[in-house]
Amino acid sequence: MNIESMLRSQVPAQTSLERHSKMPSQSAESVMNRFVEFINTSNEDLAREVISPDAVFHAPSHPEPLRGPHGYMEVLGMMRSAFPDVQWTLEETVTEGDTVAARFTMRGTHDGEFFGIPASGHKISVQAMNFYYLADGRIVGERGQPDLLGVMQQIGALPAP
Repeated sequence: MNIESMLRSQVPAQTSLERHSKMPSQSAESVMNRFVEFINTSNEDLAREVISPDAVFHAPSHPEPLRGPHGYMEVLGMMRSAFPDVQWTLEETVTEGDTVAARFTMRGTHDGEFFGIPASGHKISVQAMNFYYLADGRIVGERGQPDLLGVMQQIGALPAP
């Protein structure tokens, strides 16, 4: 018995993660690219294409989860009312099975009220770290963590360090 054979006999044929259905990483990349197109355009047709009707989104701006394309449009509406020119850049992703960790940069101009803070006209550029859960070529869940402290500092609502 050679070393390779010995090692194979010590490792299960599949890990528990591998036993779950996997979305090929190319497919996950395609979903994420379409998602970025959706959030940058607020295109409702794209929303229905990329977001499952049963999707659940956990956003720090809402105490209860939002659901489906309509729920995501609600978050985008809130952001666009405060930052009409808001754009997201997908900086990097890490995919494992049907889960995608994504780091975004969000840029825009504070031209409307945001969490009670009147428009300042200040430009913002902040990071967000989100986890996306995919199934059948669509997003079925998201847990988002935008840098709200950075946003509040950049719009002048809180002192910067």
